[in-house]
Amino acid sequence: MKWNIPNILTLLRIVLIPVFVVAFYLPEFGWNNVLITAIFFLAGISDWFDGYLARKLDQQSAFGAFLDPVADKLMVATALVLLVGADPRAYMAVPAAVIIGREIAVSALREWMANIGDQTKVKVSMIGKIKTALQMLAIGSLLYKEPVGFFPTSDVGYVLLYMAAVLTLWSMVIYLQASWASLTRDA
Repeated sequence: MKWNIPNILTLLRIVLIPVFVVAFYLPEFGWNNVLITAIFFLAGISDWFDGYLARKLDQQSAFGAFLDPVADKLMVATALVLLVGADPRAYMAVPAAVIIGREIAVSALREWMANIGDQTKVKVSMIGKIKTALQMLAIGSLLYKEPVGFFPTSDVGYVLLYMAAVLTLWSMVIYLQASWASLTRDA
């Protein structure tokens, strides 16, 4: 593996996960919601930058292609688990379970499709990108919690989380439809 800026940014996201967890569990000190939201958004921004820089600087690598989606899924799953732990009611747990479950299922589908040489059918779609953006905004809003002026941050976070969960299911259906012939043929 070559140490380049995109790969370092991907590794940074993974290193930020335990920092994020520790910050989440720090005793309330007045601006810890700002801290955990900032850590989460730093990870999200680094995700965008590592992909952009990998393409722009022609520094794409097998290591980055493998680790980038893993880092994203780890951060999102960690944030959702922490949020459900802090608010264990069904209206938080259901969309979190849908999002995490879909990520596991689609990751397994992508791996299987790659094993049979058919991975182009399950490449990232525009719906997946929109879903990711909504997910990040939802989780960031839920982490921040506090209203900003008259803006109901938490309420908007829940609405966005449900929108992300719907797009999560929709994108999974699209991936399953695209790969259905491969999934149902006899080995």
